[in-house]
Amino acid sequence: MYRVLSGGMLAALVTFGFSPGAHALSGPVQRSGNTFYRAVCAPAVGLAAQCHSHVVTDVAGNMLSYAHPPIGGKSPADLRDAYKITANGSPSTIVAIVDAFGYDNAEAELGVYRAQWGLPECTTKNGCFKKLNWKGHEKHYPPQNNGWALESALDLDMASAMCPNCTLYLIEAKTNSFGHLGEAVDTAAALGAHVISNSYGGTESNRVAQYEPFYDHPGVAVTASTGDSGYGQQAPADMPNVIAVGGTRLVADGSKRGWAETVWGGAGSGCSHVFQKPAWQTDKRCKNRMISDVSAVADPNTGVAVYFAGAWHVVGGTSVSAPLVGGIFGANGGAVDAASTIYANSSALFDVTTGNNGTCRKHAQYFCTGEAGYDGPTGLGTPKGTAAFGN
Repeated sequence: MYRVLSGGMLAALVTFGFSPGAHALSGPVQRSGNTFYRAVCAPAVGLAAQCHSHVVTDVAGNMLSYAHPPIGGKSPADLRDAYKITANGSPSTIVAIVDAFGYDNAEAELGVYRAQWGLPECTTKNGCFKKLNWKGHEKHYPPQNNGWALESALDLDMASAMCPNCTLYLIEAKTNSFGHLGEAVDTAAALGAHVISNSYGGTESNRVAQYEPFYDHPGVAVTASTGDSGYGQQAPADMPNVIAVGGTRLVADGSKRGWAETVWGGAGSGCSHVFQKPAWQTDKRCKNRMISDVSAVADPNTGVAVYFAGAWHVVGGTSVSAPLVGGIFGANGGAVDAASTIYANSSALFDVTTGNNGTCRKHAQYFCTGEAGYDGPTGLGTPKGTAAFGN
């Protein structure tokens, strides 16, 4: 049973910008419908990754924050209804969130999010939550970077929404280099994680491909967001043993489902130039690994509620969809063989058939355009219960 705690009749709306440098919002103001938003993390340089969060702003690019209810953005109840999730998972299932840098107030702010929506407590004391450094220690955390800390808040909140009874580990990589992030992924696997969520990426290349072994853990659901720059391949979502999660626009409507989805124009997709096609992928125009496998809400215009830095925010990007799908793998709790169960259970997905994230060649329109069955931006569709997310 999900509830909203009582609050003021009107939201106390404030705006703030992070200080320059590592704490600043990044890049130009973007727009989806009547919603303005900006990237949370700076672009990746070299062998490093950028987080894929975008936070809703005013027209000038200042972050919008709500100190009290009513709260903008989709709640856990909204998301569970949209994706028909009824399972709550088990404390024996560990969902690990891998992000770069530190998040000083992770446990306290996760507590506010969960209390607001009536989710069970998840604390270090009751064993539901652990914050660990890249070596798996509960000490010597990396310094906080506000952009990546907001990313961590989003990831913890989405995993909580989909799997409220799962155990959550936040594993903080020393930096956003692929080497350090990969080390944190290996640590998560060594600690027994059933799911490892990665809401970041960098442009596909042979140099980045060297880090693929970090993301290959048989029996573990390793999710990765496909990126927020439209058509184009991202790593680690391009890696064959990773579950590549694209993005949609999700709106309530009068249909039997109660919700409608189209391709979000920012979601990444494409045919890999580096990795061979996994056995379970059968699309005809891409001889190599095709991105993505599955998708969920990502459009900031239909974004989700996140609690961070003492206030509520509306956040989008494929950084929403990767931990959301990871949480559903956690709620299922069954055996995982990379993305194979998604392809074996396409009837347990909502097909997304309209919208695009760019312009593709005539003979391969599905690389960037939603259509019946498989397409690049949304894969085989979005969750319809947990059946496709484990055996």
